[in-house]
Amino acid sequence: MHGRTLTMMDALFPRVTLVRDILLVVSFGIVTALSAQAAFYIGLVPISGQTFAVLLAGVLLGSKRGALSQLTYLSAGALGAPVFAGWHGGVAHLMGPTGGYLLGFVAAAFVVGFLAERGWDRRFWTTALAMVIGSTVIYAFGLAWLSHFVPSGSALSVGLYPFIPGDLAKIALATALLPSGWALLNRFRT
Repeated sequence: MHGRTLTMMDALFPRVTLVRDILLVVSFGIVTALSAQAAFYIGLVPISGQTFAVLLAGVLLGSKRGALSQLTYLSAGALGAPVFAGWHGGVAHLMGPTGGYLLGFVAAAFVVGFLAERGWDRRFWTTALAMVIGSTVIYAFGLAWLSHFVPSGSALSVGLYPFIPGDLAKIALATALLPSGWALLNRFRT
């Protein structure tokens, strides 16, 4: 599919209104905040459910709303709301070791949403690839920033390798849920 297609939220809530879009954006910002609390630290970077929420925001909302949901999340955190892992908030978190990952959420949600708008969330392999691409975007931002906080050459061992098993599980879950969700939705729509 080359042109834009509906996202799952567009299909579930077909009446296009500004209120609908604001509610979706804010809701997924809240989902990201809540998923951040399912976290434990193994060093400077926590393992959390956040990245799963970020990728779902993109794939379910599309590029613009997905990115806006993450900007909403980051803005709330920057203003001091305790939305980051461990119920933390404030600009200092955006400037700390995990700041690059947090900023990468916006880009990842946009990229995954862009792919979903082209139907990548409807088939097993393209869903998996979209999730891998989204995760790669988060890591590109995160590792580049983290490298300023850790000894030279250790960013991958601190900020990537420990997270691969969890990310593979999140990708597998998304890959199982999204195409199945579309199949179920299409069954009820026809």
